[in-house]
Amino acid sequence: MTRLHLRLSALACAALLLAAAVPGTATPVSPAASAAPAPAQSGSASPHPAAITPPQAILVFTRTRGWRHDSIPQAVDTLRALAAQAGLDVVHSEDPELFEDASLARFDAVVFANTTGDVLDAAQQAAFQRYIAGGGGFMGVHSAADTHKQWPWYGDLVGAWFKNHPPGLQTAPVRFESGRGPGGLQRWQVTDELYNYRRNPRPAVEVIATVDESGYAGGTMGSDHPIAWCQAAAGGRAWYTGLGHDPALYADPVFREHLLRGLRYATGRSDDC
Repeated sequence: MTRLHLRLSALACAALLLAAAVPGTATPVSPAASAAPAPAQSGSASPHPAAITPPQAILVFTRTRGWRHDSIPQAVDTLRALAAQAGLDVVHSEDPELFEDASLARFDAVVFANTTGDVLDAAQQAAFQRYIAGGGGFMGVHSAADTHKQWPWYGDLVGAWFKNHPPGLQTAPVRFESGRGPGGLQRWQVTDELYNYRRNPRPAVEVIATVDESGYAGGTMGSDHPIAWCQAAAGGRAWYTGLGHDPALYADPVFREHLLRGLRYATGRSDDC
């Protein structure tokens, strides 16, 4: 059952109770109950039912079953600060048990921040698929593309899987497409680990930024090397950036604004990724 179905069920219960109410009658209330009103229950009748508010939180998931990035603490701290700017709470966890229907329903989006390997079992994968199909959002950072590389549904969600990368860090120009750079920025010089991917995701996604392979050694994707993209995916939304390996990058204001745009898109607060 999707979050929308749960909300509609609560509203239907409230309507039935209102229709059954008899004018001029009152239910006796104990002194204790009158002194401290009980918490509102789903489906309770009221002349002015409280608005049903959507989730206002994201799950930042950092479980690793392979390489573990030193930048995970910086990623979590940065996402927490950016989420606060967007009016969102953050739950950071490495517990895959959160991937069940009731827990996932609490979140506007799930962020895979430098996850690696197979981090969910079959039941958890199924719950995640239902969450996205019900309108949930996904945001992947860097090695989210090095995660679940034998799960085709996830490969389509993240957009492209990691293939390899040149040794060390590379300094190269990044070009933002269609005005999607922070503050209208079109070109940005970045120093980070630059992934090559198993496929070019462009036919299936909206590319946000590409990296110029002429500016560094070790790129294998040619003249069109996407490094960040977004898409409407499997009933929900997905946003991915290949950047985020180097801890120092999380202090860069351009990268932080790039991540903030991703959060706003993945949580449905903006259609502009």
